[in-house]
Amino acid sequence: MNSSCVQINFDFTGRFLPPVYILVFIVGLTANLIGLKFLLQNWTKLFVINVFVLNLALADVLYLLMLPFRVVYHLKSSEWIFGDSFCKVTRFCFNMNLYGSIGFLTCIGVSRYLAIVHPVRVMGQLTTIHSVVISVLVWVLVSVQSLPDMFFPKTSANRNQSCFDTTSSEFVEDYLTYSLGWTVTGFCLPFLIIMGCYTHVIVTLFCSSSTNRCKRLRLLMVMLLLFSVCYIPYHIFKNLNLWVRVLTKNKQCYSWFNTVYVGHQVGRGLVSLNSALNPLVYLHVSEELSSGFRALIGRTRRVLYSNKMSFTTGDTSSHVTDQV
Repeated sequence: MNSSCVQINFDFTGRFLPPVYILVFIVGLTANLIGLKFLLQNWTKLFVINVFVLNLALADVLYLLMLPFRVVYHLKSSEWIFGDSFCKVTRFCFNMNLYGSIGFLTCIGVSRYLAIVHPVRVMGQLTTIHSVVISVLVWVLVSVQSLPDMFFPKTSANRNQSCFDTTSSEFVEDYLTYSLGWTVTGFCLPFLIIMGCYTHVIVTLFCSSSTNRCKRLRLLMVMLLLFSVCYIPYHIFKNLNLWVRVLTKNKQCYSWFNTVYVGHQVGRGLVSLNSALNPLVYLHVSEELSSGFRALIGRTRRVLYSNKMSFTTGDTSSHVTDQV
């Protein structure tokens, strides 16, 4: 332990997060709006799993619309100009997206598990009404878990007004307890459910003579990618960073504090990527979306190829004219 606290590099946040948020906003909003367009065009064909996909897309769009305000905040050296209430709204939307996404990914995982392991006994009894009711329950549970966060102070008037992603130092001990409980119920339990389901799915597929085994395992790979890249680092470093703040408040300082802070900021950037990566899930669970995206890519390629050929032809004609 050091007698004085190591200087934490707070400038890293302002350099790292804005470019990540801008990229996520552009890619995520484009992909999710295209996905919503295809889903709404095929509304009458909605199956059980497509309802979960629709809600996942809505959760992503809810968060993505808040990102420009966070970009402005970080570009202005962590000065929040939109008021205390809207600061809480942006954090509420973030939490709704994060834990709503985890909830709907869990629903998609369980639904796919039932379709593969219990295709006749269970799936035939599930209807779109059931998936709608389950989706409402997910939103309600996530809202109930997110509401306590709204009662923690989110802004500070010291120097420039800040908008905390957790809370002020005065209440950091209580927030750490709340965050640990939230991590268990909102992340660990869904993660264990998904891992349990897909362990059974892998065993079932490799014990069967299924010809499209690889295709069915792709969704598992996407799920593992999302949890490994987006969710696990965020929850680990978020709680470690809160613990560091508690230790600092109690005059305890260690050389690894700056590493935890930087890791937390990287985790915040990575967790925002879930809104840009979730469309990968859509492609592996919805035939309408998959076909629509393939058709869109095909049309885009044809347009680009046509423009390239037109440019080449025009350039050649110009060159011949110059020669004459």
